[in-house]
Amino acid sequence: MLKEFKEFAMRGNVMDMAIGIIIGAAFGKIVTSFVNDVLMPPLGLLMGSSDFTNKFVTLKGESFATLEAAKEAGAVTMNLGLFLNTIIDFVIIAFAIFLVIKQINRFKKKPEAAPPNTKECPFCLAAVPIKASRCGHCTSELSAG
Repeated sequence: MLKEFKEFAMRGNVMDMAIGIIIGAAFGKIVTSFVNDVLMPPLGLLMGSSDFTNKFVTLKGESFATLEAAKEAGAVTMNLGLFLNTIIDFVIIAFAIFLVIKQINRFKKKPEAAPPNTKECPFCLAAVPIKASRCGHCTSELSAG
């Protein structure tokens, strides 16, 4: 069983997938930093506060200045700012993956369509071989082609 697992793990697709996951995780950290450190501060400033992650609602009506203070007090919170950050992270990552897949598909060779090997009998509409001079179904004479 160990030998089979080693063969499976060393297969090319598994190694490619592992590398992709590692690069994806690193890319996710970059996007999260971009959203939290570059994108959200100006957006938070436009909405009236400099730290957008502190946009939350306490469900029991208590009031806290920061999300950390609410968590330390054990308050039940709905973290709207963190949720919005996560949604923006997802949209940016999904768009980046879309662009990468689109470029990969652009460079893939499209298979050439095989020439047809049958034609349609004009009398009975049955499929007959291209080189046939008579229809095998209705025995009509076919034009060359």
